[in-house]
Amino acid sequence: MSENAEGDLNSNLLHSPYHTGDPQLDTAIEQWLRWDKNPKTKEQIENLIRNGMNKELRDRLCCRMTFGTAGLRSAMGAGFCYINDLTVIQSTQGMYKYLERCFSDFKQRGCVVGYDTRGQVTSSCSSQRLAELTAAVLLAKDVPVYLFSRYVPTPFVPYAVQELRAVAGVMITASHNRKEDNGYKVYWENGAQITSPHDKEILKCIEECVEPWHGSWNDNLVNTSPLKRDPLQDICRRYMEDLKKICFYRELNSQTTLKFVHSSFHGVGHDYVQLAFQVFGFKPPIPVPEQKDPDPDFSTVKCPNPEEGESVLELSLRLAEKENARVVLATDPDADRLAVAELQENGNWKVFTGNELAALFGWWMFDCWRKNKSRNADVKNIYMLATTVSSKILKAIALKEGFHFEETLPGFKWIGSRIKNLLENGKEVLFSFEESIGFLCGTSVLDKDGVSAAVVVAEMASYLETVNITLTQQLIKIYEKYGYHLSKTSYFLCYDPPTIKSIFERLRNFDSPKEYPKFCGTFAILHIRDVTTGYDSSQPNKKSVLPVSKNSQMITFTFQNGCVATLRTSGTEPKIKYYAEMCALPEQSDTALLEEELKKLIEALIENFLEPSKNGLIWRSV
Repeated sequence: MSENAEGDLNSNLLHSPYHTGDPQLDTAIEQWLRWDKNPKTKEQIENLIRNGMNKELRDRLCCRMTFGTAGLRSAMGAGFCYINDLTVIQSTQGMYKYLERCFSDFKQRGCVVGYDTRGQVTSSCSSQRLAELTAAVLLAKDVPVYLFSRYVPTPFVPYAVQELRAVAGVMITASHNRKEDNGYKVYWENGAQITSPHDKEILKCIEECVEPWHGSWNDNLVNTSPLKRDPLQDICRRYMEDLKKICFYRELNSQTTLKFVHSSFHGVGHDYVQLAFQVFGFKPPIPVPEQKDPDPDFSTVKCPNPEEGESVLELSLRLAEKENARVVLATDPDADRLAVAELQENGNWKVFTGNELAALFGWWMFDCWRKNKSRNADVKNIYMLATTVSSKILKAIALKEGFHFEETLPGFKWIGSRIKNLLENGKEVLFSFEESIGFLCGTSVLDKDGVSAAVVVAEMASYLETVNITLTQQLIKIYEKYGYHLSKTSYFLCYDPPTIKSIFERLRNFDSPKEYPKFCGTFAILHIRDVTTGYDSSQPNKKSVLPVSKNSQMITFTFQNGCVATLRTSGTEPKIKYYAEMCALPEQSDTALLEEELKKLIEALIENFLEPSKNGLIWRSV
């Protein structure tokens, strides 16, 4: 096609109305081409129009992202259902509108904006660019913005929100998702991720102002506006200072002979973990050279999620063997999660599950509190928290030691909000976690934090080394004292929402309408809790103590044999997850027997409740 013809086509695209036979699509096309100023994403849509790809256009333009786990997450690319310059501008406009309504002092207190190192060349979409556009929308409306001048761990944003008394914070990240994705994570003034009803209200506000305002595309404001501040040095200094509160053996750390390998998984973690080690008195951990620097393609791992275990920790483990390091620490790309592996005497590596690490952290934080507490400190004032799909090990420790344990709905947003509440009532929270390797030691940040967790594990391992105990051996001692808690978590992929819904509806109407199952295969069920509907058979009034969560599916079964199993849908991916845990009493120490029982129960759960072959579920590929 000649240059003139190409030019004519482009001008026709802009000036002629679209006749796809679908008025909704025609309007959406017209809006996209009018509002999008990013040449690459605009071109993606123009190519689809040119090639008559109406179905693809409809998929991209006729639906909007919804607020999932505290924000938006989707693939980067053109379209209203993807993460791109235009949808980030629209989201920030909606946020502005809602925050202005909620806070009369919004323009005094401002907003924090941070970003990770993700990016996509084909849509010229990087986390930094999206963060700058987020800042520009707010600066154009005379809102002070604390925009980090370089990439930071996700926990720095909620930390800064509290430290700087901002009304909210936005972190541009898709955490450990695949490389194609990005996200827009929102924090409230309390430093916790937003919960309902804020998410619904922000979404309404976004839909009320989808057309970019004058000035919203002016990313130059981040260089010229006197309202833009860079909080990087200040927040980093304060954060590292606060870390000292959870450091108990600095002198011992400085003398340890243990070596640590750290992988930052091509993300933001390297510099910050190095600094944290310095604060704790350690020599720096040995970085995995191929994964030390940011790489949005995550070129050395098949998926950037350290939770996947040994298969993605390959480079770290080989380096540790070479360097004679016994402990490997891996932070995910935005450094809010932590994976840990330890070399065993037989030469194999043990990669700890999130639940096993939580047992170690819970024991450690309580032990340090007990040894350092003031004379009048009361154990009844102490709390630990976990999400309801996580191990019940902290509950067992709490029962024996006399502190409080509480459960929240899945997602750290619920933990963060509950911690804030407890602190305001004069309580002390030592440790909180979710099983998907999300940990929080102390309460300086109200979100999971892989940087502080990494250095706490290093201190724990160094202390145990002085008494000739490994992390694995200490874990066994914890289980022997408080009861073995053996758990297994996995998932099935299901790309068909109606199928997912029918699986859960069948469980609610199992043998007859409104009747839940009484057995799963041969296993008798003691209690059922369904937070989607608010039902809990263990409560006198049959109502769940946890808040009702209608937007996601989640049913928990407590079995007569002490096992607890939960089936739930993921907030960010097309998954049905299952979590099963055998909670044994301290006197039940035959682990082979307990493991066999758990295995059989999971098989029964999958076969009777999920029916993968009938429902076309895809097994997790290991």
